[in-house]
Amino acid sequence: MAEISVNQLFNDTRSKLKLLWVAGQAGGDNLLTSETVTKPSLALIGHLNFVHPNRVQVLGCAEMDYLRSLGQKEMQQAIHNLFSTDLAAVVVANGEKPPQDLINAADNFTTPLFTSPLRSPGLMDVLSHYLAQAVAESISFHGVFLEVQGFGVLIKGNPAIGKSELALELISRGHRIVADDIVDFFRIAPDRLEGRCPPLLQDFLEVRGLGILNIRALFGDNAVKPTKPLDLIVQLEMADKMQMHMLDRLEVKAQHEKILGVKIPKITLPVAAGRNIAVLVEVAVRNNMLLMRGINGTKQFMQRQHREMARLNQNKAAPRRRSKAISGGSED
Repeated sequence: MAEISVNQLFNDTRSKLKLLWVAGQAGGDNLLTSETVTKPSLALIGHLNFVHPNRVQVLGCAEMDYLRSLGQKEMQQAIHNLFSTDLAAVVVANGEKPPQDLINAADNFTTPLFTSPLRSPGLMDVLSHYLAQAVAESISFHGVFLEVQGFGVLIKGNPAIGKSELALELISRGHRIVADDIVDFFRIAPDRLEGRCPPLLQDFLEVRGLGILNIRALFGDNAVKPTKPLDLIVQLEMADKMQMHMLDRLEVKAQHEKILGVKIPKITLPVAAGRNIAVLVEVAVRNNMLLMRGINGTKQFMQRQHREMARLNQNKAAPRRRSKAISGGSED
């Protein structure tokens, strides 16, 4: 699982959450390793199993009211119980003013303490969504990742097979690029991967003979998309190098590839002179849409073929049965 620092969390969410860093500045390098954001009402009373290390803890109105209801020693003990669980950061929500003991504990434990005017439920939703994206398990792939007809399509293949040229043609046909050369995939849900472009490569596509192209400048903002869920993998293979069983026109066995434990549909397209691969990719996406709806053209054709063969066999058998019947009648 990926890790991010509290510094990164603060920089990425400070505007949206109106965060103010009030104490614990020395803990900016603390790492977040879990996407869970919790409200530790019970932990303040001593049930420390409700507070998890390396997570963001949010203190709302209920928690602050509870702290204010305690005597000085009881408040200090409750705050010590909270911070002794190796927290990554604490956020005081609802515009509440943190007591001095809370500020002192944040400095002593080098745990960043933020305040926000947002209500705690909304703040927790934003933080949970952000952390789920930021610390998701990830992996990088070599290829070109595009949005084709609303589907996220990863184009893979050996170097110089024409991936970037194919991407350029698809972009010129109105589709959008996410990343070229290197694509980072993050597991954002048990059965969902999201592809992103490394910051250094955003907007750029390298095409042999043309060099590095700025797709945003050439085709406009609508030609580039920052992220996209992965729906389909297209593997490009030279036709003369593919084994014969891979070219079986009636092969109905579905292909898949597992990435971070998620099964992704996959097709293999033979590359040969005269083949319009861009059109084939578009049709592959449309066909994948039909497969998701349970419509399989190959199976439908084979079923029709079997029905026709069965009908022909019945027609052939009928004259033989009539001939036997006539022959049997004459012998009587």
